[in-house]
Amino acid sequence: MACVAVMGLRAQILPVSVWQAVAIQAGLAALFSRGFRQPVWWLPIHLLFLPTVLMGLSWQVPAWLYLLTLLLLTLLFWGTVKGDVPLFLSSSAVSEALIEIVSREQAQAFIDIGAGLATVVVPLAKARPDMVVVALERAPLPWLLARWRCRNLANVQVGRYSFWEQDLRGFDVVFAFLSPLVMAKIGEKVRREMRAGCLFISSSFPIPDSHPESVLELNDSRKTKLYCYRIGGSLKS
Repeated sequence: MACVAVMGLRAQILPVSVWQAVAIQAGLAALFSRGFRQPVWWLPIHLLFLPTVLMGLSWQVPAWLYLLTLLLLTLLFWGTVKGDVPLFLSSSAVSEALIEIVSREQAQAFIDIGAGLATVVVPLAKARPDMVVVALERAPLPWLLARWRCRNLANVQVGRYSFWEQDLRGFDVVFAFLSPLVMAKIGEKVRREMRAGCLFISSSFPIPDSHPESVLELNDSRKTKLYCYRIGGSLKS
């Protein structure tokens, strides 16, 4: 939409240069993104995409570099390609809060159903070596890095498959940092599979039409909120 507007502008109204047209397109794309209420992290993508392409063309970047970039992005965001959610990274404040929660819950089994680079799993497993910790990550590159980071942690299992394929009955605490687009479906899954009394924790995104048992607002850069749902209590089947 932004490209069409700028092409029309350049052809019919103002004699703008290529770089000026690209700058206008980037600004319009960012505005359209906010108008369609896309997540904030899309803004730098819209702002930098065409300028980066034009810069690459002007620098005569070798063709193989584009292929390498595409390959790396595919390996990094494979879950998105397969219909899952993009890579989100949790802060250290999230890990610290989860350590307190699992200790209070006396949890024996914990799972992160979108583990990314194991930013939550590693400190949690180190703090609770007596607890079984499972990390699920579908994208090949984050999974490989998570496996490497967890290589010396005997209580951690890292799986490369979708969380939709994982049965949640055996876990006392389930953690997710996913996307608002899948939270309704995730709510149905945890209601159906998790045992009564167990805890589901969602970072940043609540389950629609459900009331959490508690909401923890953390003191990190994003002011992350952890939505805590008690199965059979605040989250009834």
